[in-house]
Amino acid sequence: MEADKFKRYTVTAALPYTNGPVHIGHLAGVYVPADIYVRYLKAKGKDVIFVCGSDEHGVPITLKAKKEGITPQQVVDKYHRIIGDSFRDFGIGFDIYHRTSSKTHHETASAFFKDLYDKGVFTEEVTDQYFDEKANQFLADRYITGTCPVCGNENAYGDQCERCGSSLNPTDLINPKSTLSGEPPVLRSTRNWFLPLDKMEGKIRAYVESHKEWRPTVYGQCQSWLNGGLQPRAMTRDLEWGVKVPVAGADGKVLYVWFDAPIGYISATKDLFSLDSSEEYYMPKGKKGNWEDHWKKQDTKLVHFIGKDNIVFHCIIFPAMLMAHQDYVLADNVPANEFLNLEGDKISTSRNWAVWLNEYLVDFPDKQDVLRYVLTATAPETKDNDFTWKDFQARNNNELVAILGNFINRVMVLSHKYFEGKVLPAGTLTDADHALIAEIAQYPERIASSIENYRFREALSELMNLARAGNKYLADQEPWIVFKTDEERVKTVLNIGVQLSANLAILAAPFLPFTAQKLTDMLNFDLAAWDKAGTVDLIADGHQLNPSQLLFDKIEDDAITAQINKLQQSKIDNAVIEQEVIAAKDNISFDQFAAMDIRVGTILTAEKVAKTKKLLKLTIDTGIDKRTVVSGIAEHYEPESIIGRQVSILVNLEPREIKGIMSRGMILMAENPEGKLAFIAPPEGMANGSVVR
Repeated sequence: MEADKFKRYTVTAALPYTNGPVHIGHLAGVYVPADIYVRYLKAKGKDVIFVCGSDEHGVPITLKAKKEGITPQQVVDKYHRIIGDSFRDFGIGFDIYHRTSSKTHHETASAFFKDLYDKGVFTEEVTDQYFDEKANQFLADRYITGTCPVCGNENAYGDQCERCGSSLNPTDLINPKSTLSGEPPVLRSTRNWFLPLDKMEGKIRAYVESHKEWRPTVYGQCQSWLNGGLQPRAMTRDLEWGVKVPVAGADGKVLYVWFDAPIGYISATKDLFSLDSSEEYYMPKGKKGNWEDHWKKQDTKLVHFIGKDNIVFHCIIFPAMLMAHQDYVLADNVPANEFLNLEGDKISTSRNWAVWLNEYLVDFPDKQDVLRYVLTATAPETKDNDFTWKDFQARNNNELVAILGNFINRVMVLSHKYFEGKVLPAGTLTDADHALIAEIAQYPERIASSIENYRFREALSELMNLARAGNKYLADQEPWIVFKTDEERVKTVLNIGVQLSANLAILAAPFLPFTAQKLTDMLNFDLAAWDKAGTVDLIADGHQLNPSQLLFDKIEDDAITAQINKLQQSKIDNAVIEQEVIAAKDNISFDQFAAMDIRVGTILTAEKVAKTKKLLKLTIDTGIDKRTVVSGIAEHYEPESIIGRQVSILVNLEPREIKGIMSRGMILMAENPEGKLAFIAPPEGMANGSVVR
């Protein structure tokens, strides 16, 4: 159970980025587990705040604004409303849903930076950065695209190739160009302020190593960063959209979004405790108390719920910022989840391969808890997991309807049928009664222990085991048969059944809040505190139950087919878009084409590159020579299957070192909209060295 050393709790959920709605990957990774944890703490009577908000700065928002012909503020206003409404309607119980474009946040982030600046924490460094001469501005990494040096993807970004997953620097790209003007950028010097993580490495390592209880993915990723040696990281950027850097000589610069965003938790807390806040938030009028208690007192437990892609920012960079400030508590735990896939494929917002929360709430009205249940039951806590619509249907029909719903329905229907909905006193208890009562007593602590250790799948499974125990009890006691000969016995069985139903309402509330409310309405029962659960005297003798209604109903095949078809349509639409992108490429001159020396070659050897998933090392006979080429095709072809295959190879590409191997050339591949690759080769054998014209 939770240690008594913590007087209060501050729970944060990663700020969703406001360039699109929230999807089920976000829910499974962050918001559902965080909400379960907070609802449990509140049921325990703990002093807890749950803060979140829209992350409204950064390059992707400016790109979206440019694409749509609107301002960045209009972009974030639109999605802040969509996301906030969706969270509210889905029952995510934030105490405040804030936003980083607010006045309070800009003031808080600016003051935080200035405090570190005045303490001499930052170092000023001049570095070379790409500059767009036509647009007359420096380019953030995402404003630059080019050819990936690893896999040849011509649309790689300056920070990452989304085809092969390689982490890149803008200067790694082949033939880089600005997304603003389409022109090749030039390198220019610029000054920025860096957080010297290298000098803070000892303190950060000590902090991380004091939390070996963190999930293996979290602890392991932190150790990997530390063992690789921390490097200074720029905390400012050359942009216009964001929190202005509050020091002299910083015109045209804003705070790095990953410096700015986590401070959003603090600014949200400030406005939560402000009675006169006039900003447009999803929040109560104000909370009594002092916001600083939840961030600066050592008897506060700070917990960050995030996805695994944010681990380094919450476990290394943000703690380093807080250490440098010196006034703040550090996170006690960062229970990051892995990724949730969809129908066997990675969720992709750009390809519309997602289940959007705002659309789900329309397509499945009053079924918030079904999605909450499925996402918890399949939560990617220790490894990536997969959401499928068929599994969604099966878990609803075979678990929620057939187990939890079935038990409650039996108890309610029989209570009304035999005793007009009255809870009558239990008589003499049998061994079976005592066994179930003893079992009920164990579940509150069992479920609590799982929740407090961030094992939410396990906790939910225990809840369903209690419902299973109730079903078995009714099946063994057969009150529908016994009533004919022993009415007094049925009073006892149904009394225990009603008490178990009340226990289920309390214990289910963190996981299934809408269901718990529906159940308490049927029981005509005010939801008791968590510590009241585990007993069979929650509802008094003579209590009148309200009319029975089904907690859940079956989901039919038609509804599931419609969702699957919607996803398939996304693939079709994406294929059309891909074709349009290909058709829209800029023209090149004949001389540019003629400069490329493409030859027919034959693969002589092929082997996987160690410690990579996507790369093969090939030896190719080009007719000119035998050369080594590194190609990102390992996920499409086994090495032994392609030996002897003829290929087309660009032989006059500048050599480049990849994973310690000098690659001399590039294999030409065709790629369909689903990402499948195929060799470009003559249909019949040609001599090695034959020119492709």
